[in-house]
Amino acid sequence: MFRSRKLLAIAALAVVPLSSPAVASSDDAWAEFAKDVAAKCTALAEGRIEQPKVVVDPFGTESYGVAIVTGKAVGADAVVSSICVYDKKTQAAEIGGELPADQVTITVP
Repeated sequence: MFRSRKLLAIAALAVVPLSSPAVASSDDAWAEFAKDVAAKCTALAEGRIEQPKVVVDPFGTESYGVAIVTGKAVGADAVVSSICVYDKKTQAAEIGGELPADQVTITVP
């Protein structure tokens, strides 16, 4: 029993560094990641949102970058926001539908 607990503890300690990608990556790499997410999400908002503003989650999830794109809807007076996801493996982005300001309120500095 003691031996299996000891092995479990050793295995857990070995996995901890692998579960913290934010620590292992450089600030420059994360800044480049956020820049790429913002650029791809902004491009996807073209024709849907005038002068889009993008807020990027600095690290995203393990598999995806996540951003919120907000601004005035093209051809309307309404302010809308869309969620954008970025696949970290393929570097492809997709954007969701427009969420009206009465459902989602985003303030971009």
